[in-house]
Amino acid sequence: MRIIMKHLVVVIYLSALILLVYCRNGSEYLIGVGSYDMTGPAADVNMMGYANLEQKTSGIHFRLRARTFIVADASNNNNRFVFVNLDAGMASQLLTIKVLQALHSRYGNLYNEENVAISGTHTHAGPGGYLQYVIYSVTSLGFVKQSFDAIANAILQTIIQAHNNLKPASIFINTGEVKGGGINRSPSAYLQNPAEERARYHSNVDREMTLLKFVDEASGESIGSFNWYATHGTSMSRDNKLISGDNKGVAARLFEDFFSSQNNSSPSTITSTLPPGLLNFPYIGQLVKKARGIKASGGHECSKERSEEAKVRKNDGSLFVAAFCQSNVGDVTPNVVGAFCIDTGKPCDFNHSSCNGNDQLCVGRGPGYPDEILSTKMIGERQFITAWKLFESASEELRGKIDYRHVYVNFTNIQVKLENKKVVKTCPAALGPGFAAGTTDGPGAFGFQQGDTKINPFWKHLRDLLKKPSKHQVRCQSPKPVLLSTGEMFDPYPWAPAILPIQILRLGKLIILSVPGEFTTMSGRRLREAVKETLISNGNGEFDQDTHVVIAGLTNTYSQYIATFEEYHQQRYEAASTLYGPHTLSAYIQEFNKLARAMAKGEKVAAKGPSPPDLSSQQLSLLLGPFEESPPKGIKFGDTKQDIALPKRGYFSKGDRPSATFWSANPRHDLLTEGTFAAVEMHQGKKWLTIHDDDDLSLFFKWQLDNSSLHGLAIIEWEIPNHAISGVYRLRHFGASKTSGTSRISYFTGTSHAFAVK
Repeated sequence: MRIIMKHLVVVIYLSALILLVYCRNGSEYLIGVGSYDMTGPAADVNMMGYANLEQKTSGIHFRLRARTFIVADASNNNNRFVFVNLDAGMASQLLTIKVLQALHSRYGNLYNEENVAISGTHTHAGPGGYLQYVIYSVTSLGFVKQSFDAIANAILQTIIQAHNNLKPASIFINTGEVKGGGINRSPSAYLQNPAEERARYHSNVDREMTLLKFVDEASGESIGSFNWYATHGTSMSRDNKLISGDNKGVAARLFEDFFSSQNNSSPSTITSTLPPGLLNFPYIGQLVKKARGIKASGGHECSKERSEEAKVRKNDGSLFVAAFCQSNVGDVTPNVVGAFCIDTGKPCDFNHSSCNGNDQLCVGRGPGYPDEILSTKMIGERQFITAWKLFESASEELRGKIDYRHVYVNFTNIQVKLENKKVVKTCPAALGPGFAAGTTDGPGAFGFQQGDTKINPFWKHLRDLLKKPSKHQVRCQSPKPVLLSTGEMFDPYPWAPAILPIQILRLGKLIILSVPGEFTTMSGRRLREAVKETLISNGNGEFDQDTHVVIAGLTNTYSQYIATFEEYHQQRYEAASTLYGPHTLSAYIQEFNKLARAMAKGEKVAAKGPSPPDLSSQQLSLLLGPFEESPPKGIKFGDTKQDIALPKRGYFSKGDRPSATFWSANPRHDLLTEGTFAAVEMHQGKKWLTIHDDDDLSLFFKWQLDNSSLHGLAIIEWEIPNHAISGVYRLRHFGASKTSGTSRISYFTGTSHAFAVK
């Protein structure tokens, strides 16, 4: 009996020990990741960001994507939150409203406004028309349903993917500095901040990247990575007309492709592997002879699925997901060479970023200047390389609570108690003349300068025709002169948001602040530090100095900039675009501290606040749809108008840029979501294998009207990368047209003649 009891005690002890080890080492979290194509209309739609009427989409640099992670408590998986990162200029209140409605119909109350965060990377090269307030849709000629639907559908699909992929997983956190990723584009404004405050930091921008690494508990394989780092999505200029995820989109594409490649030994040499079975041909003469015998196919009908089959990265929900998220980006530019006058080549005026009073002559230069696509790639590579190093060395595992708090706040009339006990108020939204001047990333209207504190009589008269600001508004916004009193303009519907969402997400020691705008560097620092101090002082030891706070910029809705009180007084672009007056930042800090205090004490928020309006029924849409089209007589869509022009030597080399022009219909007829408008195919045996699609950085799809006939043309260009192997290639175009007199969509394809690459 004693022996049995001893064995029983040993069994119980070992069982308890095993259980203890499992509980300590087993995953606390369920993680799911997802990614989905959100590329909007690639023709005719004004791009969101620069407010340049002439900047309308005319093709694709590479596709835009929505990327999502869901984290849930393994012991109570109803306790979870969702973070969505969009290759878009910013989030949109209307997108948030409609996505939450769709999630509610599918999942009930599992996902709601409190635990869903939707953030934009701030690319300035995506289609606009998806926000609901007038000031953000003027240049897009109002609401663009096709643009909105592409983003909304992608958000929903990527959340569904992540939800369906939830599995026990570990989360690791790491931080490090990005070298050469951004500089301050308003350094004179930054210098207005107190010297003793500035002395605490070694730079006038935040260089730190915070990265999360998600690892499947069962297989030990990594399934995704999200990071936050501040730099503007303005490597692509205001003259660019190709849809692009800009530098953060490049970084994501490089990370995902590099992770899935077979040769991932060093991120400093970005390579691409070929599908199994591809051979490297040794004799260029044989290749040239073979290519000469393969002519262009001519245009013919195909199915929509054929475009999807040609896509290199099949979206089956199993792909590694890497997201490069935005942070306190307000005054940070990727044009790191600096700002120079385009007429003299000299540096711009320090205080106003102008050239002899002309703001339009002062333009920032990226590291690849004058090649903006090269600059975009270089800034993307710098973020990618840092992210990969942090990913590889991440060893600190995140553990602890999943929590969140959310509230809506009317920012137009908040009573703010300052540190000196003085009570001040925020204002209705307004923009100053420095807003019209634009920035060194994208100069604005002639006749304005950053730092303007007066409005000339001509512009003042035009302003008053739209809406003369109230006396209260003029006093409240001072020292900003009111150029547009958007918070007092409601015709045909509100011009600017009044009710904003603010949100805190917690993942163990990591605190994510979802802010609906662009905080400047110092504004972000003050907010992070205030929230951290509130958590520590109210958390009864649950939070300490190891608590890590990041800002997720441009999240859930958009309300432009947040400058510090000191920066506000210089009225550069960021300050002139700080909507709610000089105490906007203080209001944010006060309201976020309320959420932080509730989180630290384990209390619910007393009231969720007034809900923002759904203005979908009031939207005006002035953009005309694509016309019903037919190709010129005797020609089919997909036929080549101008085929590959071979060099005299008869073949192409690495770095060359072969191109072909096809007769094509407007790409707005079908966005070919999760498909491609363009492909590079390589001949292998009796088959053609797709090597690149329009989601690759080396392949460009451009669309335009033929000047002589007004028929559509698609130009496919391939910049042959250094890792390309010798072989026989051709370019293929996919598209869709609307059949005349009906609503039926027909799909077509065509190829160029073959060519050899050495």
